[in-house]
Amino acid sequence: MLSVVIPAFNEQENIPVTAERMKEILSPITEYELIFVDDGSKDNTWQIIKELSEKDTSVKGLHFSRNFGKEGAIFAGLKAASGDCVAVIDCDLQHPPELLPKMLDAWNNGAEVVEAVKASRGKEGIIYKLFAKTFYRMMKNSANVDLDGASDYKLMDRKVVDALNDMPERLTFFRALSCWVGFKTEKIEFDVAPRNAGKTKWSFRKLFRYALSSITSFTNVPMQIITVSGILFFIFALILGIQTIVNFCSGNAADGFSTVILLILIVGSILMLGIGIIGYYLSKIYEEIKCRPRYIVSERAGDMEQEKKR
Repeated sequence: MLSVVIPAFNEQENIPVTAERMKEILSPITEYELIFVDDGSKDNTWQIIKELSEKDTSVKGLHFSRNFGKEGAIFAGLKAASGDCVAVIDCDLQHPPELLPKMLDAWNNGAEVVEAVKASRGKEGIIYKLFAKTFYRMMKNSANVDLDGASDYKLMDRKVVDALNDMPERLTFFRALSCWVGFKTEKIEFDVAPRNAGKTKWSFRKLFRYALSSITSFTNVPMQIITVSGILFFIFALILGIQTIVNFCSGNAADGFSTVILLILIVGSILMLGIGIIGYYLSKIYEEIKCRPRYIVSERAGDMEQEKKR
């Protein structure tokens, strides 16, 4: 059986269309379940999910007590899924459901992770594309995880899902973790479609915070920047110190007030940058050691006994 995890936040216009498209595509080829995870929506998203689950036994739902973010919604769906393989797909239909049969074929042929890779990024702005490209390059260089063109649209074997569910960490980055666990992976390209309805919930500010959180959750390179900055500044200070001694001994010492101010500003900037990076990592450690749950489920729809037992 195929489980399809569909995170949703204020997607009342897209829920019925997505469910219908999934039914048209999947019902002729496999047994399936649709797990809609309502991430604390403020509109009628949850009410629509409940109504659909009453009409269609293949539709199930989880409703969060508040907004916990897409990562929490994905992992709640993975925990609730009971299928032999599990797909994760966006609710706005920018991830084409028509690709699922091809992904299923790849899984049947031995692939354990089938990753849908963006052949094009759709109608994204230049700044957004540049930001995404820079972020993926940083992840590849710092964590050795190639996310170029990657998306959350994936189909995974049960043992991959179990491996992800067994991870105890609270601050997760699904897109990278699904690559980090390894397993036999096959990539299939797709073109990003326009949103079916509504507006994106990702502002540039949210994307920046998400990228910063993902980088610090997956690599310690920002911490190493402090060490590199210290080494470079030490070399600079050593050269400047030798020059100052030579000038002093030759009687050509100049007024050093400007130099002192410049050095203080440089040292102060490096120290504040270092303290800021260390503080951010400490905040991450603080979040982890509290061991609070990734999400809180307040309601369930459909047959969710599997999730209740876990």
